[in-house]
Amino acid sequence: MTESRSIKTIGLLTSGGDAPGMNPCIRAVVRAGLARGLQVIGVEDGFEGLINGRFHPMGPRDVGGILQRGGTILRTARCKDFIDQKYQREAIRSINNAAIDGLVVIGGDGSMHGAQQLVDRGIAVVGVPASIDNDIFGTDMCIGVDTALNTIVDAIDKLRDTASSHNRAFLVETMGRESGYLAMQAGIVTGAELVLVPEVETDVEQVGQVMEAAYRRGKSHCIVVVAEGARPPISELAERINSMEMGFSTRVTILGHIQRGGKPSAFDRLLASRFGTKAVEYLVEGKTGVMTGLNGSAVEAVPFSQVFSKRKSLPMDQYKMAKTLAQ
Repeated sequence: MTESRSIKTIGLLTSGGDAPGMNPCIRAVVRAGLARGLQVIGVEDGFEGLINGRFHPMGPRDVGGILQRGGTILRTARCKDFIDQKYQREAIRSINNAAIDGLVVIGGDGSMHGAQQLVDRGIAVVGVPASIDNDIFGTDMCIGVDTALNTIVDAIDKLRDTASSHNRAFLVETMGRESGYLAMQAGIVTGAELVLVPEVETDVEQVGQVMEAAYRRGKSHCIVVVAEGARPPISELAERINSMEMGFSTRVTILGHIQRGGKPSAFDRLLASRFGTKAVEYLVEGKTGVMTGLNGSAVEAVPFSQVFSKRKSLPMDQYKMAKTLAQ
């Protein structure tokens, strides 16, 4: 969607769960905006800060030295109040009081929906997808995915060392309540014996059979990667598997929030820089109600209507590949 309006001041916020690469994106938006003669206003604490007017101007030195930092210097929060029109009106009042002409929203699916609500009320907004689950339709990759995946891979490689030393099986839980993307990718690149995801029903008996078959083949370890949204939950899965007595003793490792932290990878720094620069470009061009999306090697403006039109599905060809390569 394109509207004709003059952009002099850009607001910038990070929302929802943090993702490695948010800081490089903040840096890109600030410096790309300043390079175009624009004023850039940082919004603290996501949509909550937008409602309460927690704003401050940002200059080039405010974003110096943050490329390598995880998290977000603007901080982030989930704001359930924002679905209420009352709080949307308060946010718009804050935007108008600060003379903000356009807004860049960096975050996940919920953040993009919040951005759309502002667009519906006449605010110029460009979204930037940042979600380690890589569950946003309209982009091949979100900010944070690559770094989170590398964190998981490093953890599983270390767990394999101790698993082999003690002849154990490890059930390793990754993030992914509704999307098994991280678990599937980690399973492929770490050579896991099995990957369990929310998108595919778990057959506990089959899990036990796979683990027993690995033991009978003489393997010194067994790694099962489990997305947190897979059913049954990992604690129940471990209990049922231990009752099968299939050779390995089983341990559970829940990676948790370490997947969100750490230095963003080179890929995430570059992607975030490209997305942030393009977001400013789109606003200046009068584009609103769009999200930056990676299509192959190109960054494109993806309308929110397209982003919300489908649920991003798990690449089943890769899921099948994970099973094939685990033989």
